Amino acid sequence: MGMANARTFTPVDEYLQGELETEIRHEYVNGTVYAMGGASRNHNIVTMNLGTALHAALRGGQCQTFMADMKVHLRLGDDELFYYPDVMVGCDPDDRHRYYLERPRVIAEVASPATERLDRREKLLAYTRLDSLATYLIVEQQRPAVQVYRRSAGWAAEHLGAEDRLELPELEWSLPVEELYTGIDPDAVAEDPAPPYR
Repeated sequence: MGMANARTFTPVDEYLQGELETEIRHEYVNGTVYAMGGASRNHNIVTMNLGTALHAALRGGQCQTFMADMKVHLRLGDDELFYYPDVMVGCDPDDRHRYYLERPRVIAEVASPATERLDRREKLLAYTRLDSLATYLIVEQQRPAVQVYRRSAGWAAEHLGAEDRLELPELEWSLPVEELYTGIDPDAVAEDPAPPYR
């Protein structure tokens, strides 16, 4: 997420149409549209490693893996939101909108200095209110570390390191955490700026 646009309110249908016509992705929070900044090399590599591992394991089954350009739509009381998770898995055959999911099973965000506060607070609170969600992952991009929030554990944080395995029993899938970091440069320090919004 990034800077809010200058308008005070954007209707949902106008936001969705605008996303089809722009090269810049935006997230939507109750009528306010936020432009998203670019991601670092490590962010892209970790996201790709997780997404492709899930896609390869789930291909041909009921569950499908989505990366970066597929939105999640949330209605939480009077709040209406659209976010772009880094990786998302949907398993509900009736959740078939072309541009977003409403009932994802797993969501993962790869944290950066610019998005960490959002991922750990606002998105954690929002995602864990989705009835369909079994697991929310926050994956570090600089070092092997994953925070796992599971519905089955009351959304308490589980901390995994390089020596651990990431287990998603709801998908019958697991992967050594260190494999998420194949190809990253641990010395390439992220240079993302602090978030300029809110």
